[in-house]
Amino acid sequence: MADELGLGREMRPFCRLLRNEAISLSLSEVCTTAYVQAALPATSFLQGVEPIPSLVTANAVRNFTVNGGSTALSTSNRDFCNVTFTYARTGRSDKVNLWFYLPSPDQFQNRFLATGGGGLAITSGERALTGGLVYGAATGTTDGGFGGWRNDLSTVLLRADGTLNYDMLFAYGYTAIHEMTLLGKELTRKFYASSNPSPEKFYSYYQGCSEGGREGFSQIQRYGPIFDGVALGAPAFRQAFLQVAHLFPPVAENTLGYWPSPCELDKINTDAIKACDGLDGLVDGVVSRTDLCKLHHNASSSVGTPYNCPASTNRGVTSPAAQGTVTEKAVKIAETIWDGLKDSKGRQVYISTPLSANFADATTTFNSTTGKYEAVAGGIGLQYVNLFLKEIRSSTLSLQGVTYDTLRSWILDGMRKFGDTLQTNWPDLEDFRAGGGKIVHWHGEADSSIPAASSLLYHDAVRKIMYPGAGYNESFAKLNEWYRFFLVPGAGHCGPNAQQANGPFPQDVLGSVIDWVEKGVNPSRLNATVQAGLAKGEQQGLCSWPLRPLWKEGRLDCVYHQESVDSWLPKLDSIPVPVY
Repeated sequence: MADELGLGREMRPFCRLLRNEAISLSLSEVCTTAYVQAALPATSFLQGVEPIPSLVTANAVRNFTVNGGSTALSTSNRDFCNVTFTYARTGRSDKVNLWFYLPSPDQFQNRFLATGGGGLAITSGERALTGGLVYGAATGTTDGGFGGWRNDLSTVLLRADGTLNYDMLFAYGYTAIHEMTLLGKELTRKFYASSNPSPEKFYSYYQGCSEGGREGFSQIQRYGPIFDGVALGAPAFRQAFLQVAHLFPPVAENTLGYWPSPCELDKINTDAIKACDGLDGLVDGVVSRTDLCKLHHNASSSVGTPYNCPASTNRGVTSPAAQGTVTEKAVKIAETIWDGLKDSKGRQVYISTPLSANFADATTTFNSTTGKYEAVAGGIGLQYVNLFLKEIRSSTLSLQGVTYDTLRSWILDGMRKFGDTLQTNWPDLEDFRAGGGKIVHWHGEADSSIPAASSLLYHDAVRKIMYPGAGYNESFAKLNEWYRFFLVPGAGHCGPNAQQANGPFPQDVLGSVIDWVEKGVNPSRLNATVQAGLAKGEQQGLCSWPLRPLWKEGRLDCVYHQESVDSWLPKLDSIPVPVY
């Protein structure tokens, strides 16, 4: 048949697939350009999407080792087909590149895994793809049509005429991940059909953290049961708030007229960690109860205590050694940041990082000319205001004259402008729930990039919107049947925290999701591994919210404390519409 059609020897395995012959093909047989071309989704599969067979690559990789480290599992002896292909969108000039790791047929476990990116990148590249090999999952990622794997949204967001490129914005917001998922699932089915023509179940999953977490939520909020389960960490949703909030600490320093060295703020944070360490009943260098820390710790206790740090380099600028004693002005800055952004009327605009998270956004820059520290806008907060709001390309942003009310106005501008793309906070997940989907959502309690309370605000909104007539306990019982949230004590942004290295970290969140979906094991406690210290390697079960950890006689219990729960959920009364 193959020769009659002029397809050649490489196509014979796929022709047997078309005849529904139950054969077992080797990696060598399936990992060819011709075989992958034949397994591509048809041009008619997804409206407006046209796969380009001539731009397919395929090469076999054998005996590969996945080095998971502290944030993921490791495995070895993995064999897979490294595949890329490109597709065009009807009526548009941009091309989108997709990248897949397809396990050898004998290692494939009827799973597809979609992945996302971080920051303004829509992909994490090979690092995310290798994680799927641990679970025998065909794993995919996309460049979003941004022109290559090293490009992020910032490189394509503005057109040559200075206007916003909404095609790229929507691709980043949700369409590119959606297209990659649908095309990847179809490619996976066809790629393995010859080895497993009638699988009992084909499972699909998503895993991502930070921007990758937001991208996962963008899919289940819009497309319901597109995945059977998702593992989502520290999602960067509600970006109108999140990105502007990065500028709150330097604006606070300017407003209060004091610019502390990073060393002075680090001392205040170190004192908070030491003072609050034992509030969970265990002294281990980890603040597992930042809620109790907020309720009971007084930062003024740091006033007058000495600090001493060697010279350091930050953002390419070298700062001299710093020493002195903590001032009342520095404590006021710390307390203002911990309290969150408020407008000139004293109303709450947004939340901030909790006690024990480092003051990354408050890091001042040393001016060697004046010999003083300065508050300088930087990072993604600067990019967001310039690119997204002002629609200009600039590497600087003056904070002169910027007030708390200015930040509030920028937030409101972003809410109006990007409500259907970057906010990603739709709270009604009924379609996903009705399709049997499962969510494990986690957030590092000492995350200095995305406040953990950001996740809690969303989780609580889902509970209230989906179970409006149910009592508090009943609504949580219903929600926990398919959506669980976990705070990770001491953890930083999407990983362990060097300042609280003894903290447990969940290395295998996706594994817990898979067990929940495929075996019905609801993770009332999420497995986590202690990363350092005398207890290194010890397994701890993280408490499912709203329960909080409390050690009693060497045993970890999960308890309920109303005042602590309330401390995580402030009323954002400065915002004129509901914030989900």
